[in-house]
Amino acid sequence: MARTRLIQAVHDAVVEEMARDPKVIVYGEDVELSIVGDLRGVHEQFGHDRIRNTPISETTLTGMAVGLAAAGYHVVVQMMFANFFYTGMDAIANQMSKLRLMTGGQVELPITVIATIGGGSANAAQHSDTPYPMLMNLGGLNVAVPATPADAKGLVKTAIRSRNPCFVLEPNGRGGESGEVPEGEHLVPFGKAAVRREGGDVTVVAIGRMLKPALAAATALDAEGVSAEVIDPRTLVPLDYAAVLASVGKTGHLVVVDEARECCSAASQIAAVVAEQEFSLLKGPIRRVTTPNVAIPYAPNAEAHVIPGEARITAAVRRALGRTQPVPA
Repeated sequence: MARTRLIQAVHDAVVEEMARDPKVIVYGEDVELSIVGDLRGVHEQFGHDRIRNTPISETTLTGMAVGLAAAGYHVVVQMMFANFFYTGMDAIANQMSKLRLMTGGQVELPITVIATIGGGSANAAQHSDTPYPMLMNLGGLNVAVPATPADAKGLVKTAIRSRNPCFVLEPNGRGGESGEVPEGEHLVPFGKAAVRREGGDVTVVAIGRMLKPALAAATALDAEGVSAEVIDPRTLVPLDYAAVLASVGKTGHLVVVDEARECCSAASQIAAVVAEQEFSLLKGPIRRVTTPNVAIPYAPNAEAHVIPGEARITAAVRRALGRTQPVPA
């Protein structure tokens, strides 16, 4: 294995798939320059016929993706920030998510949309949302949220090879972090969660960028005699509910950490499924750690206050276990 930055892992995945399949094409706003950094140098390697800049019009980006995919191309759209989904939403909601069903499977839409989600970089309210609940609600779209470079590469490659629209959402502010990435062909299946840390007292489901503070909280809780199992869903559609339920069956307690806003969050969906399907497994209330229902502030200290972090996760675990204060081991 080699240590690779997350944005480099995304780059490598796209390059490998473009080399493998001449039908893979890439476009986006300033994608030739690659402001995000994940596609830097791809234009020089594959040329203007397969990677090109577009106007600053997300409606054009998403609508064009539907047409190109229906015509037989494997489309990769770099949307930069997930907030831009809002302005490209008509084609996402009314075409991408529905055309395969509406045509009885006659039209396939192999589209991969890549964008960054979340705060942490002081990009202000219009560039810091975590809107995957909106995508989850549509049906017909796969949603991947990698938290590690290895998963970023493997999920991007799986998305590009899929016959259905896939959204791969990069954690904002984490692109420069490095991790081990397997060499050679590396695919990560959709719908298969990863247990990042084993434990027996409480299950912590941490989505995307929330994995790092969740693991830090689990380490801190060790000093209090609390053994936390940390699960990384990796994909939200499809979501590996079986892995979550198996862990809750072992621990009896569940905390879900989600950077999306509290109302209608992915955390809400996970909590609802566990409560509905296996309520008898629970020894106490499910706890959610989410972003409040507010716009993400620009000021770094205010932004850090609303986004879930290690302290809030640790406090939520204590509450789930019926503790109000740290208890020495």
